[in-house]
Amino acid sequence: MDPQIVIAQRIAHELRDGMLVNLGIGIPTLVANYVPAGVHVFFQSENGLIGTGPVPEQGMALRWLTDAGGKPVTALPGASAFDSAMSFGLIRGGHLDLTVLGGLQVDQHGHLANWMVPGKMVPGMGGAMDLVTGAKRVIVAMQHTAKGRPKIVRECSLPLTSARPVDLVVTELAVIAFPAGQATLVETAEGVSVEEVRAATEAELAAP
Repeated sequence: MDPQIVIAQRIAHELRDGMLVNLGIGIPTLVANYVPAGVHVFFQSENGLIGTGPVPEQGMALRWLTDAGGKPVTALPGASAFDSAMSFGLIRGGHLDLTVLGGLQVDQHGHLANWMVPGKMVPGMGGAMDLVTGAKRVIVAMQHTAKGRPKIVRECSLPLTSARPVDLVVTELAVIAFPAGQATLVETAEGVSVEEVRAATEAELAAP
């Protein structure tokens, strides 16, 4: 199975009925496709929409209905649109129950680096800083390695997104939490051993 789908499906199990949830750019957007049956959540896009649904089917995208990264989204019945000031008021005001963000690196204390792409010009960190700081719970969705190099590291070499640690990292290999500021292996993916996870991780992993 595609690693990104494995990640999105596992994160979907963290959703709880009634949550207000922000999905970042990339893998996080896939989470909306795997909401468990019977669970109703409200997905928020930081550019001003609550009530985003799954990625639209081929030919059904509307050019004016996008997520924060400019990718097409759907709007569910009852969706609400508003301006950026209102959107960031929700984020900075602590009203988001959960945000799911992509990551470039996470260190062994849970600090995230996700806005500066090496060798590429970027306009800024966007809403990532606000989301990590303001959401009640932060989950990072990312593949465990990039070009064979670990993304869960002892210390981030890229600029940090926030001084606040994230709560959970979900990769195609494992789920890692950070109780007391220490990377802790919570579970491994089906068919993946603890040894395989440790071999692909630079950070020191504690047992749960």
